[in-house]
Amino acid sequence: MSDNLAKVLIETPEFGVARITLNNPKMNALSAEVLAALFDATQDSRVSTAAAVIISGGPRLFAAGADVTEFGGQREARQVTDNFHRTADAIAALQGFVIASISGYALGGGCEIALACDYRIASTKAVFGQPEVLLGIIPGGGGTQRLPRVVGRSRALEMMVTGRQVPSDEALRIGLADEVTDPDRLDERSLELACAVASGATVAQRLIKRAVDDGIDRPLVDGLAHERDLFVEVFASEDSRIGVTSFLQNGPGKATFTGR
Repeated sequence: MSDNLAKVLIETPEFGVARITLNNPKMNALSAEVLAALFDATQDSRVSTAAAVIISGGPRLFAAGADVTEFGGQREARQVTDNFHRTADAIAALQGFVIASISGYALGGGCEIALACDYRIASTKAVFGQPEVLLGIIPGGGGTQRLPRVVGRSRALEMMVTGRQVPSDEALRIGLADEVTDPDRLDERSLELACAVASGATVAQRLIKRAVDDGIDRPLVDGLAHERDLFVEVFASEDSRIGVTSFLQNGPGKATFTGR
């Protein structure tokens, strides 16, 4: 790992929960250094073993996108896109449930990092966008692929070919944000959800995420076969025995899981 972690902050506010905060004032620009730090954070055991991970930015900006001062010709472009994809893929590959906590602007690469997360909670002041076309370029951090999978092809195309920014209420309506809350409740709500996940059957949660992520781009018949295999696999866990026994003895929702 590199020594770049000053550009991101890692905290463990509750058992089973990790929080990564982007820390590159003033704009939280996603430079090569910041992306390396964010990648390293995903490899940190506090994050990689967490049941739930929150990724947040500053109060006004989640992240303003790539550091344009690093742009140049095609050689530099290759490095920028490789850095973004490496980091976004590492976020998407985390076993835990990853929540983007979006306080303000999530533009360009900032939007792409949010799209790599499993769930997006936005404040009413949040704004999303892929405005790369306004610079005469295209998204290079996964936006052309992840955004259509979240909001649909036509909406994603319209956003990207116009560079239009999307406020939080529209983001919620089209599925780009999964929840919208008041700015002063954003941290509380993000942690509330993360803690609810971390207190659950984490073995089953991770297998659910695997089933969805591995199967979503496969033919349905292959995804269903994969689900059957993972259904069998989960019954090797201690949590499955605890959950079934608790249900039979006490009814639903009473089990205390161990994460094993």
